[in-house]
Amino acid sequence: MQTEIIFSGFGGQGALFAGQMLAFAAMDAGKDVTWMPSYGPEMRGGTANCQVIVADEEIGSPLTRTPTAAVIMNLPSLDKFEPLIVPGGVLVVNSSLVNREVSRTDIKAVMIPAQEVAEEIGTRRLLNMVLLGALLQALPILPPGAIEQALDTHLPERHRKFLKGNIEAIRQGAAFARGEKVNV
Repeated sequence: MQTEIIFSGFGGQGALFAGQMLAFAAMDAGKDVTWMPSYGPEMRGGTANCQVIVADEEIGSPLTRTPTAAVIMNLPSLDKFEPLIVPGGVLVVNSSLVNREVSRTDIKAVMIPAQEVAEEIGTRRLLNMVLLGALLQALPILPPGAIEQALDTHLPERHRKFLKGNIEAIRQGAAFARGEKVNV
């Protein structure tokens, strides 16, 4: 089985880091993985994105035109990637910065006020992990603790002070996607 996911948002929102953590977690779980970031002028205020492919067998290409899911952090990313999701796929959207509903009815959409959830935890910089937690709840491609373990294993030493907040953000995002009340 192969799952293709796009993470997209403004440069600085952590789209690339969220994708990288998913890739590390899948790799640590013994899956075949690709992580393809998009660098360039979009990192200066436009959209930045990455594609992550997680598979049980060898991956033919690190790029996808029809992703299974997308984690959307802003309106330009929703406009760009919503049409590409395969029917039956998953779209996780940061409703804090997106002022419209998902228009497609053939996909599962999770609208989550990720910025507010992250601020409640301590800083809006955690919104990427809130969205990643919601994705893994809506699309269970890895065990629940896999991202937490990947953070613990791969987070650079200079960022270890953020480990607890990142783990809480993942848990809050998953809880929101399950329909549980979170403090917002």
